[in-house]
Amino acid sequence: MAFKWPGEKVDHLMGDPKQARELVEDLPADDGNALEEITYWLETISQTPGFKLEQRFDNVGLLDNAAKPRVRKLSVEYLSMPRQMKFQEHRLWTAIYGFWQQLGRAYLVCVDQFDIGLGGLTIVRRSLPLIVARAMRALTVQLKWSLLRYGPVELRIWTDITRLYQAAEKRGFFDSAIEVYPGSPGSGTVKTEFLKALMLWASSTDGLSPTRQEIAERLVAHFSGVFRFGRRPDGCTHCFDPASPRAPVRLFKGAESAAGLVFFGAGTALGTLEELAARLRQGGEIPAEIELGGSYHKDVVLGVIQHLALYWSGNPPWRSSERRPTAGRITVIPGFREVLQVIDPSAGDELDFSQEQPAESWIVENVSDGGFGTIIPAMKSDWIRVGTLIGIQREHDSVWTIGVIRRIARDDKNQRRVGIQTLSKTAIPVRLVRAGSTATSFNVSREPQPGILLATAADRNGEIAVIMREGIFSARDSLEMTIGEKSYLLQPARLIEGGEDFDWAAFRVKSNKQPRQS
Repeated sequence: MAFKWPGEKVDHLMGDPKQARELVEDLPADDGNALEEITYWLETISQTPGFKLEQRFDNVGLLDNAAKPRVRKLSVEYLSMPRQMKFQEHRLWTAIYGFWQQLGRAYLVCVDQFDIGLGGLTIVRRSLPLIVARAMRALTVQLKWSLLRYGPVELRIWTDITRLYQAAEKRGFFDSAIEVYPGSPGSGTVKTEFLKALMLWASSTDGLSPTRQEIAERLVAHFSGVFRFGRRPDGCTHCFDPASPRAPVRLFKGAESAAGLVFFGAGTALGTLEELAARLRQGGEIPAEIELGGSYHKDVVLGVIQHLALYWSGNPPWRSSERRPTAGRITVIPGFREVLQVIDPSAGDELDFSQEQPAESWIVENVSDGGFGTIIPAMKSDWIRVGTLIGIQREHDSVWTIGVIRRIARDDKNQRRVGIQTLSKTAIPVRLVRAGSTATSFNVSREPQPGILLATAADRNGEIAVIMREGIFSARDSLEMTIGEKSYLLQPARLIEGGEDFDWAAFRVKSNKQPRQS
């Protein structure tokens, strides 16, 4: 943008401090409309020459503070919407991402204004580190919201993050303590803001649902003060090239001798994270000092912690079987209720289905012993989320198998590439009812519940796996499982995974009961 020199009149409503405050006070009551208006004013401030640097920064900060409670509420709304309608999901995501994009740009314009000599020593001492840190945080949140949609991430984000890093290094405040926002716990630095972005990317959140991504981002922020960073790879797992801004990568052979690279990793955070996982597995609680931004079941948080521990370590998980290129199609049905209906059509009346099943045809580009890699056309599948249970039927095959979506990536053509884990090639409809006389979990009336058995025999641990409606599994309740005319007593072993609408659990078969008498 072009700047005017000091003394020239500012052609903007927020050029007058009193008008600027009145404008913020008169924002709409509706959070969405207010955020759109704030985003508009940020954009116009960035485009308008003539602001003194102090005045521009004050106005951006005024709008930034006004947006905080509103963007927080809309973010919670976005994350709490199961199977969002495409229009609603797009509207919310666009409003939130657009705000963070314009906020980051507005702070970057302040940095540019200083760089061309329109700010004095007082400004650099008092405000420039704060401006750089806030701009860095806004870019990190843009990264987060790109990942919530499973990418792609704009190259602009990495370019601007790099520019801010270099500005802080050059002026000697990269590791200087600052209060990024008044009232926030503890002090921060440009360095910790930089590491939040790098470590969030290194956490491979494409394998997490949006809610779990939110928890992961909060954990990254919590541990950012102890992440490792340096010019040498000692104790680091990843590297970043400021001379060629793009996403960070894992350490590679020869990285140590490559010119200009910087290195980073979890440092002591990895050990603390592993200790926290052990504490939760033993029945402990999430420490009060870890602010996750909401109330989550302990098992959900534990799952995220275990995911982060894997990807922060020096030995990330590898694919258990080789991918083999292939071409073909699969039919996909989403959700426990829908999958159950195609496996057991007789369940339709009981489950009160009123619409046709949302079967979709996906292109398979590779296959492994554990699942499929698929491509989904841009305009399909509004329900897609990591962790969604699906039914899968291959071309020219009448049998349905059960799978879970594990990874999603969006390419530059807006196509989604989806990784599917197959849970079993066996899918047998069953009926489940609580056994015993005490009620600790579901259906006190003992009405049978539908389920899907994933095996015809116990595994080497003596366990069988069953998929059931979310909330049915209890570690204290045995279940009676009926297949046709035969009944079996199942003793709970463990919950393998809890999804939005299903429980995937392991049981031990304790007895083969006699058929029920009519």
